[in-house]
Amino acid sequence: MADRTILIVGTFDTKNAELDYIADVIRGQGGGVRTMDVGVLGEPARSCDYPKDVVAEEAGSSIAEAISFADESRAMEIMACGAARLALRLYHEGLFDGVIVLGGTMGTDLALDVCAALPLGVPKYVVSTVSFSPLIPAERLASDIQMMLWAGGLYGLNSVCKSSLSQAAGAVLGAARAVEKPQTEKPLIGMTSFGKTVLRYMVALKPALEARGFEVAIFHATGMGGRAFETLAAEGVFACVMDFAPQEVGNHLMGSALSAGADRMTNAGANGTPQMVSIGCYDLVDFIGWHDVPEALCGQEVQAHNRLLSSVLMTTEQRCAMARELCAKLATAQGETVFLLPMHGGNEWDRTGGPLSDPDGLAAFVGAVREACPANVVLKEVDAHINDTAFVDAVLGQFDQWCTAGVISAR
Repeated sequence: MADRTILIVGTFDTKNAELDYIADVIRGQGGGVRTMDVGVLGEPARSCDYPKDVVAEEAGSSIAEAISFADESRAMEIMACGAARLALRLYHEGLFDGVIVLGGTMGTDLALDVCAALPLGVPKYVVSTVSFSPLIPAERLASDIQMMLWAGGLYGLNSVCKSSLSQAAGAVLGAARAVEKPQTEKPLIGMTSFGKTVLRYMVALKPALEARGFEVAIFHATGMGGRAFETLAAEGVFACVMDFAPQEVGNHLMGSALSAGADRMTNAGANGTPQMVSIGCYDLVDFIGWHDVPEALCGQEVQAHNRLLSSVLMTTEQRCAMARELCAKLATAQGETVFLLPMHGGNEWDRTGGPLSDPDGLAAFVGAVREACPANVVLKEVDAHINDTAFVDAVLGQFDQWCTAGVISAR
């Protein structure tokens, strides 16, 4: 009897040989297989556990309706909806332990919906001809999705694509065997930050919060980290969020490719999760280091972080725009929201005398926050730098106040 079962999703009318190969590799390694056909026009070489008719019906439609559109994009939207709903139901029924989806652009579009529907901790592998491509927007990526480039896999089996497919098959089965799913024994706090060279509050906050009976997950706010943070915030995973590194909001505002999506800093508020926010690296716009400086930022000071990442120092006007954008996002929050505003700076480089120190720019930003801060947000000015002990004390003071008032509870 197989110890773990993998759900294989794909268009069995056009990729039957490739999907069968994946199934054979998984079975050869002692795993079990269930198959889901998301094709529309053709028929698979052999029956699947979940045929295309069942998938379409799960979306409240039918294969006949999908065909009637005479539009492959609309047809695949039906199949994507049905596949996502069906996969989630089957998982909750305990019928599989991990999923692997195969496709080109059409199959990848569907795969993203399937993976996004499944909870954190379910192994999710996408084998795609467009893996890691700019075609894939950050906001559609599940927080623990895995992707593998399907080299040489546009049509038919060959030794090149078998290398990718066999690795992916072994990876998803191995992940299903090894995964340690998130536990719910302690309430979880979601925090955003950067590395200790620029932001340091998490070094003191993490053990202090753990001592209070909470677990802390810290997300690297460089686009994908913020996307994972927002995905989990939207699912209501966090008992509280400490969103102290909102730079991705500025990245998106200024057109950087390092975006966590347009909904950055909105999802915790949308479901009423208590949130503290601050200004870590508010004054910088990150962009891809091996790209040219975005046209809108040309002529501004650039600091190279490494060969992957560079930062542009915002002008005073851009900082004020950032302040207004942060406040506009927080205005939609349905839960307790506190804006902790450190008056002496938001990253290690902008301290007085530091390489990016700009007292006038900071003062303008502070003034813009004061002016734009919405009525539903409590603004607390902290006479300290964000990396000072006084800032950590302010965070813990607010946290303890919320715990005492029952806004946050330790289960």
